[in-house]
Amino acid sequence: MLYGTVCDVPETEVSEKSVSEKSVAEPSEKPRILALCSSRREAEEMLCGVAESSQLVVVPTPMRALARLRSGQFNALYVASQHLEQALDLGRLLQNKQVLEGMPDGVVLLDSDNSILWSNGRLADWTGREDVAGENFYTVLGSPEILGPDFCPFHTALATGVSTSSTLRTSENRYFQVHAAPVHEADGLPHHLIINVRDVTTEMLQQQKLEAIHQAGMELADLTAEELFHMTVEERIELLKSNILHCTKDLLHFDQVEIRLLDAKTNHLEPLLVVGMEPEAVDRVLLAQPQNNGVTGFVAATGKSYLCEDTTEDPLYIEGSRGAKSSLTVPLVLHDEVIGTFNVESPEARAFSESDLQFLEIFTREVAAALNTLELLVAEKASAAVESVELIHSAVALPVDHILNDAIDLMEHYIGHKDGVIEPLQRILRNARDIKQMIHKVGQKMAPAHAYPVTAAVEDRPGLRGRRVLVVDADEGVRVAAQNLLWRYGCIVETVERSESAVSMVRNMMGEGGYDCIISDIRLGSTTGCELMRQLQKIVDPVPLILMTGFGYDPGHTLIKAKQLGPLGILYKPFRVDQLIAAVEAVIESVPGPVGT
Repeated sequence: MLYGTVCDVPETEVSEKSVSEKSVAEPSEKPRILALCSSRREAEEMLCGVAESSQLVVVPTPMRALARLRSGQFNALYVASQHLEQALDLGRLLQNKQVLEGMPDGVVLLDSDNSILWSNGRLADWTGREDVAGENFYTVLGSPEILGPDFCPFHTALATGVSTSSTLRTSENRYFQVHAAPVHEADGLPHHLIINVRDVTTEMLQQQKLEAIHQAGMELADLTAEELFHMTVEERIELLKSNILHCTKDLLHFDQVEIRLLDAKTNHLEPLLVVGMEPEAVDRVLLAQPQNNGVTGFVAATGKSYLCEDTTEDPLYIEGSRGAKSSLTVPLVLHDEVIGTFNVESPEARAFSESDLQFLEIFTREVAAALNTLELLVAEKASAAVESVELIHSAVALPVDHILNDAIDLMEHYIGHKDGVIEPLQRILRNARDIKQMIHKVGQKMAPAHAYPVTAAVEDRPGLRGRRVLVVDADEGVRVAAQNLLWRYGCIVETVERSESAVSMVRNMMGEGGYDCIISDIRLGSTTGCELMRQLQKIVDPVPLILMTGFGYDPGHTLIKAKQLGPLGILYKPFRVDQLIAAVEAVIESVPGPVGT
């Protein structure tokens, strides 16, 4: 038996649910004794006459003792011998109470029905309460939404005896990460949990903003191939400017904006989008030079972002918007080359933080990609010949591919079953392919390379002329884009939507020398590019395959599995034209084969 004196503890209300926790209603002048033992009867027998002259409070576990000590003052503490070791642990916990109360994270002791037995005070601070002892944990936080990964973290920890974590979101859009650790007691079963609670609101909101910026950037040039084709350069510019301005104001909350594009020939920074700037600032001639060209010229010349916290003290700053007290300027970078600058300003000094800098840098990557996608770096229209030929090619290429797909599917179905069917189908295949090649030859004569816009100028790639390329992708926009791009370099391109059709096309083409290159998306509806490669390996070895994939979540580890199979190339979407061409050339060089006629 142990007796001890307990220091005063602030009084709070705690609900006691154990039938063993009963106190005798005695006058307040009687000394209060807290007894940690299995039953009241045991406590009265061991304390003998002391119990009759005292106000006795009996608790069965050290955790309940901790809650009682938190809720009131006692003159003595009695601990039965079988609880001695646990009581020593309790004593150490009380000694460390000040340390816990000084922690920035919340520390909470819960019982099995999620009632708070003790808290270090953070939870009370966050919720504006004087004390949270005795309250339900979830009720204190306003019944928050559980976001996972464990949707019953407290129940899981008690049931399994293993720590678990989850994230909670309150109705006030605050986020808390909770880690529940079970407290193993004498009977071996956990009845209490130690909860670590961390306020992760800032991190979560920042992550949400990053995701929103990325999504907005992807939508800057979110056009189908058909929509893009029918828009003039001027219309594309206006669309992009409108989308950029919308995102800059609504998402980044910047009102004074200036975007300039770098003319590589003259080194001039030409205005593309200007909002809230003085007319003389817009007309100002700026060069990509680190001296005498303001912050914009410095950023364009060095490729480094620049945060001007106080324009009155910064020697580089030249006035853009009237009364601006701070500015933030980042380079527009495409393929590791500076193509322009993005500048925002504010009438308040030190208005921009490092987070603003990070957000703007991420956004400008998407802006640069959109500029590239819409071919806006040099605003020159293609000649009427180019427009006419590409329109004909776009209108005919996919329908002809559908004819090819259907004819080959029929051949696969009737081989060995019906005589007289295969030969007409083969004739249809030859005629369909002749149509595509005829369009290709006529187009080359009508639309020489110099008729294309500068951004779409086509280098002479002799190794690609006449090469047969099969594109496998469920996205029609990707198939059309591949047709148009590879067609310009002299490739003969055929496309399919499904892996089954791809296998049939490859098998049929083997009699004519096979495809020089196969480009497939890594996700093909119910199957994958990996499965397609395994099927093609039964027909041709090595498979001249390039797999396309986008950056992002890959729960099936498809890309890792694909690399183990050994495709000859991997393209990450969105990819540059030069990357596509280089990948196709690399496959053709590694698997030399007969050139199509």
